[in-house]
Amino acid sequence: MSSTTSENKHQPFASLNFVEFRYFLLYRFFFTVAIRMQGVIVGWQIYEYTHDPLSLGLIGLAEAIPYIIASFFSGHTADVVNRKSLLVSFTIVFLLCALALTIFTFNDSLFLVTNGVFPVYSVLFVSGIARGFLAPAVSALFGQIVPREYYANATAWSSNTWQTAAVAGPAIGGLVYGFAGVTNAYFCVVGLILLSYVMTFKIKKHPLPIRLKIEPLLESLATGIRFLFNTKSLLAAITLDLFAVLFGGAVAILPMFANEILKVGPAGLGFLNAAPFLGSVIMGIVLAYIPPLKEAGKWLLYCVAGFGLSTILFAFTTNFYLAFSLLLIAGMFDCVSVIIRGTLQQLLTPDDMRGRISALNNIFIGSSNEIGAFESGVTAKLMGLIPSVVFGGGMSLFVVLFSAVKFPELRKLNLREIS
Repeated sequence: MSSTTSENKHQPFASLNFVEFRYFLLYRFFFTVAIRMQGVIVGWQIYEYTHDPLSLGLIGLAEAIPYIIASFFSGHTADVVNRKSLLVSFTIVFLLCALALTIFTFNDSLFLVTNGVFPVYSVLFVSGIARGFLAPAVSALFGQIVPREYYANATAWSSNTWQTAAVAGPAIGGLVYGFAGVTNAYFCVVGLILLSYVMTFKIKKHPLPIRLKIEPLLESLATGIRFLFNTKSLLAAITLDLFAVLFGGAVAILPMFANEILKVGPAGLGFLNAAPFLGSVIMGIVLAYIPPLKEAGKWLLYCVAGFGLSTILFAFTTNFYLAFSLLLIAGMFDCVSVIIRGTLQQLLTPDDMRGRISALNNIFIGSSNEIGAFESGVTAKLMGLIPSVVFGGGMSLFVVLFSAVKFPELRKLNLREIS
């Protein structure tokens, strides 16, 4: 590698020089804004109808179960079916789901009064299947669009794009819901998914990596599982993130905080949902300039502990601005974890296994958000709102201590040596 190339890859905007990668980021941005908007809209709509914290937890469960089931097949699929084709197909499925949720709100939401919330959960179940297939396809396609030497920089910008969209989505969703009503809010979601679909026209149909051996589904899945469990540093990072997100997230029950404690309505809920992701955007920009490569394992442990502590403090606040600030800080800590884990996964995974490893990662991490939402709903129902959040943050701190002892590879992790 020439000295010029080596110099360029460490520039903060290096990966953005690839035109196709920019369209890939636009796809992620529009799609994520739409999905995050939909999450706020559905959450407030369901809670307004039921006033039951368990109903909020069931939203997560309705997506997590199909997501996990689909992920057992989707990784293999992303390694044997063209990844751009999967991207287009399941984006269309999401579009149809958003249209269905929009139709349910016609006639002043009389549909829910007549049929209850089961149809909404059914649509979320279908979108969970689609998300289970889409996630490994997106991750595997990322590895084909960007050269290996730019992975750390590209991962930072991909994370920044996702986090920026995740800030905008809840805020826009809450504001549109509050000022224009639920139907118009869902129409915005449909429009944004259409924009993301248009971006796929600019992404190439990259050929699949050559596989030396074509394996049946179960054998292919077993190969991926063996690789993950033999790659201790990646397994440790995924395990740490899994349990921290599973127990530490308070986002699922934010409608209760917004309604009962902070009393800020759907617009305030949108901003509270956006706060962790705004924190992630701020930290992501910092990490694009100063990537956490050296002593990455220690930084990972410190930041997950900070995430847990921020969650505990959030449980006791009754001030909207303080609550927003604590959620923002939690998002900053979480961003470090996401970028370290994402960079590690891209660096250690062979091209012909990206789909399977991404799917396994998504089974652990992607579904933990939804299962964590269910856990938050159940614990809030059993313990009460504030004790349930304190419990979750405390469990995150315990997971950090356990991981530091159980996985010495994690404490010694240095991404600079791997790249």
